[in-house]
Amino acid sequence: MEVFLFGIAKDIVGKSDLDLSSIKQKPNTVGELIHFMNDSYPEFANLSSLAVAVNGEYASLEMPIQSNDEIAIIPPVSGG
Repeated sequence: MEVFLFGIAKDIVGKSDLDLSSIKQKPNTVGELIHFMNDSYPEFANLSSLAVAVNGEYASLEMPIQSNDEIAIIPPVSGG
């Protein structure tokens, strides 16, 4: 499972992608992934909102995820 990070999410983690294939308890849903990120990177919990895309499509928290999915975490974007 590869997770791509953008914006402040990338800054919090310190890199633009994570390979979660080696963790023992893999998340089964988008919500579990967000919970994992909050536990692993406490500053994630401070983000007011996040969009998550699974295989190029926006996903709800209940959406199941598989080990071969490509996941993007997209924080709120500001600017002009």
